[in-house]
Amino acid sequence: MRAAILHAVGNDKLDIRDDVTLAPVGPADVRVRIKATGVCHSDLSAMTGVLPQPVPLVLGHEGAGEVVEVGEHVTSLKPGDHVVINWRPGCQECDLCLGGQPYLCIKYVVEAFSKGNFRFGGDGATAFGMAGCGTWAEEIVVPWQGAIKIDEDVSWEAAALIGCGITTGVGAAINTAKVRPGSTVAVIGCGGVGLSVIQGARLSGARMILAVDPLESKHELAKKVGATHAVTPEQVPEALNELTAGAGFDYGFEVVGKSATIQSAWQITRQGGDVIVVGAGAVDDMVSISAFSLLFEGKNLLSSLYGEADVRHAFPYFAKLHKAGKLDLESMISARIRLADLNDAVEALRGGEVLRQIVVMD
Repeated sequence: MRAAILHAVGNDKLDIRDDVTLAPVGPADVRVRIKATGVCHSDLSAMTGVLPQPVPLVLGHEGAGEVVEVGEHVTSLKPGDHVVINWRPGCQECDLCLGGQPYLCIKYVVEAFSKGNFRFGGDGATAFGMAGCGTWAEEIVVPWQGAIKIDEDVSWEAAALIGCGITTGVGAAINTAKVRPGSTVAVIGCGGVGLSVIQGARLSGARMILAVDPLESKHELAKKVGATHAVTPEQVPEALNELTAGAGFDYGFEVVGKSATIQSAWQITRQGGDVIVVGAGAVDDMVSISAFSLLFEGKNLLSSLYGEADVRHAFPYFAKLHKAGKLDLESMISARIRLADLNDAVEALRGGEVLRQIVVMD
């Protein structure tokens, strides 16, 4: 089968080949034929080493497809089911999972990256799967918890977006921040996840949503999906004074993954407000906030991994919102491409102009 392999961290090009083989399906695994998969900034971060991953590596983690085989112990899925890939599957047995935080469970992450536990093989093509998935391949094998069934009338492209960008962004607004109706929100970074945060804030009833992005080309779409105002970083001080009289926003979302923008989100959030870090940053990128400010300004610094979602419920819920016209997923798709176009797609992602490119499998 075909797959896109990263052989070394820092490589600019992927090895797109058609002789890749798949690991056997274990008793608790499912094999999924990928129908659509997104090109997410986290994939680029894996290529550059910002997000540590073992290599060789089949990239991709935001995907959807059809179940083609299940292990003998799997009872919740069957061949033919439509599923969204869950790149952070919870074991559903540990204290984190039972306590309502399955997105923090690392059982399958550890197992996926254990020495020699390759998901893909073939002559010269032995590789791990990104986040244990590797959706930039025609088929993948994942634990049954890593495939969440959804209705068959949800398009593959929409289902793929729900698998990461939508759940991460909308979840940050409704689960982590719990944005209140009538509140004010600022979102720094208007890529696919940032736009999802904006949609989550709109769904929550925020009365004012400021989108911040250096690329003015993204401002119109930010407004289309729910932002009431859009500015470049240089225009933030003026917007802060005009929209909040200098007091700051109730919620400041950082969706870039850099210490500088985390500090910016802190600065534009009001006293007693919530600062939510959604972007995935580098291990050595340290954030500096004074101890005095941290205490006396009363702000809450929160992290939001995978939108703090229990995807067993979140994926079908977001699919229903999309079908009801409450979540605009179509506008977030910049282009539909083929697997063979992934190197061009990664280069476009580096340029920053694109939102979500979706690989549609033949």
